Amino acid sequence: MATAVTMPETGPEVREWARRAGALSPVLAVIALLLVPGGGGAQGGTGGSGTIADAASGLLVVICVLRLVRSGARPLTRGAAVVLGLPVLGICVAAITSNDPGASLPGVARYLQIFVLVPAAVLVMIRDRRDFAVVAWALVGLALLQGAVGVVQYLTGTGASYMGEDIRAVGTFGPTDVMGMATVVSYGLVIVTGLALGGTAGRTRTAALACAGLLFVPLVLSFSRGAWIATVLACGLQLVLSGLRRAGRVALTVGALAVVLVGGFGIGSEMVKERATSITQVAAAPDQSVTDRYTMWAAAGRMWRSEPLTGVGLKGFPAYRDSHASLALSSGSDTAGAGAAFQRQPLLSPHNMYLLVLSEQGLIGLIALAGSWTALLVASLRRRRLGADCALVAIGLLSWQLIDFFYADIGGPSTVLMSVVLGLAAWWSLAEVRRA
Repeated sequence: MATAVTMPETGPEVREWARRAGALSPVLAVIALLLVPGGGGAQGGTGGSGTIADAASGLLVVICVLRLVRSGARPLTRGAAVVLGLPVLGICVAAITSNDPGASLPGVARYLQIFVLVPAAVLVMIRDRRDFAVVAWALVGLALLQGAVGVVQYLTGTGASYMGEDIRAVGTFGPTDVMGMATVVSYGLVIVTGLALGGTAGRTRTAALACAGLLFVPLVLSFSRGAWIATVLACGLQLVLSGLRRAGRVALTVGALAVVLVGGFGIGSEMVKERATSITQVAAAPDQSVTDRYTMWAAAGRMWRSEPLTGVGLKGFPAYRDSHASLALSSGSDTAGAGAAFQRQPLLSPHNMYLLVLSEQGLIGLIALAGSWTALLVASLRRRRLGADCALVAIGLLSWQLIDFFYADIGGPSTVLMSVVLGLAAWWSLAEVRRA
């Protein structure tokens, strides 16, 4: 459709959105169920226990298949099938060549779920730009709710432990997945930034700007350096693509907002300043968490050098970690607060998606998976002329994810949302879209 991404303003438009929401209910259910507090830990890599949202994502795939069988329609174009199916190559090769194929099978299922099946199902379920808008605003709604919980946690001292105080905003994800709320809020902020810059007018732009202001606060209070960096860079790219003059004006406005919220109202000002300053000290004076990350990165590199083409096998990083890591690696990270008792969280992944794939799947896996992501980003950039709003949303989400992968990987309850986001961006990149 040629309709721009706008919010409903009249009765018929509201009914139309409700009808579309019903058709998209399997996708929206995955998003909504991420409000349910998870009971499992946020283990890295392909570890971690499944959640109710993961179960809903499996149901989404089944429903999508049944709809396709009933309609008899071809689900994907040849190009879309190649791009989304490319990761299967590395996944299967790594599983077959693994020293313990049986132990790799859960990893096969997890990678196929996150990077192939759920994104493909979301792509097929979205029919046009109005459907794109429904899913995008549902993600924003989830971000607002998780962010509101996070702000309350900070104000009431019921968040995750940070520097001896239970003030870290983590939403319903708990202290074992401290990146969960930060990731969700970042997605929401990137989406509304894309909508606000993409030429939408009236209530939609006003709502997007209001949501951006609201989401800025919980993102700050997440104390997540990785989410800050990825959000600034992704939104900066969106600004540049929307026009350099506009980029300058918006940058000044955001800077003023940050000064007012953090400086004027004192929203975590001292801790935020210290956390932001630590970004420039990760090489000169790294804390233990940064030292652990460097050590695991080095271990992943050693694993890759031992098996350069196929890696050590899916889910192989934890088994090979100790034999490849130096003595600088600690036994785990401390987690507490947000209703959970103190515990040591084991370090089971390098916290770098590219190095995780390189160590477990080798060059074949990394080229296949990163090639798929790069193709999606390039296609999104090439389709900008078809609609700036959807294009900026898709480009922003893909850019955020690819940047975040330099210091994060899959694992934890929020991972399934990544697959929905990839599916949303994949629709814009690969589906047939008419000029707006």
